[in-house]
Amino acid sequence: MRRRDDRATVTRPQTRVDAHVKVLDDEVVARAKDRGIDALVYAPHFTRLPTIRERAARYTDDELTVVPAREVFTGDWGNRRHLLVLGLSDPVPDYITFEGAMAEFERQDAAVLVPHPGFATISLTRPEVDAHAARLDAVETYNTKLLPHQNARARRTAEETGCPGFGSSYAHLPGTVGEAWTAFEGDLDDEEAIVDAFRERRPRTVIHRGGAGHQLRGLVEFAHLAYENTWVKLDRMFLSGNEPTLPSNVAYEGRFDDVSVYE
Repeated sequence: MRRRDDRATVTRPQTRVDAHVKVLDDEVVARAKDRGIDALVYAPHFTRLPTIRERAARYTDDELTVVPAREVFTGDWGNRRHLLVLGLSDPVPDYITFEGAMAEFERQDAAVLVPHPGFATISLTRPEVDAHAARLDAVETYNTKLLPHQNARARRTAEETGCPGFGSSYAHLPGTVGEAWTAFEGDLDDEEAIVDAFRERRPRTVIHRGGAGHQLRGLVEFAHLAYENTWVKLDRMFLSGNEPTLPSNVAYEGRFDDVSVYE
């Protein structure tokens, strides 16, 4: 006869981090909490660090930590390599050389993550990850926006280079928040603790939702790329004036002129 065990099951606490989102408002926060997410890494495109920090602080509370971060575009448009950076103390612009960016991240002792490896022409390739593995803190192994074969390739990149993985919804749309996350062991109750967990390569598990709804969210996000790469890019480059994250912007006080990829 099978005996029922009435003893309480002891589980270790975890912190669930949706490690890369582009949107942040009341709807996003409500969805994250509803899905059991403990922290969001907020890294909107072409937005300066002080603005990201202010917005992250506004939406952080006892239930949800919003970690300010930057997805920095290194190189020029023909040779872009994106890096997701947490724990910055000083702003870093886009469109500087890869080595210039890495030197600045190292100076600030930031956590450097590789988003969507091998995707299109904007990401670090497998050989590049291998070459810089000692300087990188994690490689994205699941991204809701990517197709299954692309995520499988990303997992192989992490495994073959010995880099820890991480997962994210990569939400550009509020409905995608919490579709994937990185679960760290233990309670990480503030921004510093979460940055340290990535920087120190602490144990984690990459998890994502399943089913047709999850697949649909991924397809909707993938389709959103077309909108981003047409009208949004046109508006930013030609209609909205000087991009706030160009190294020539007055806010950077010329500190990155020597590593800028544009005159």
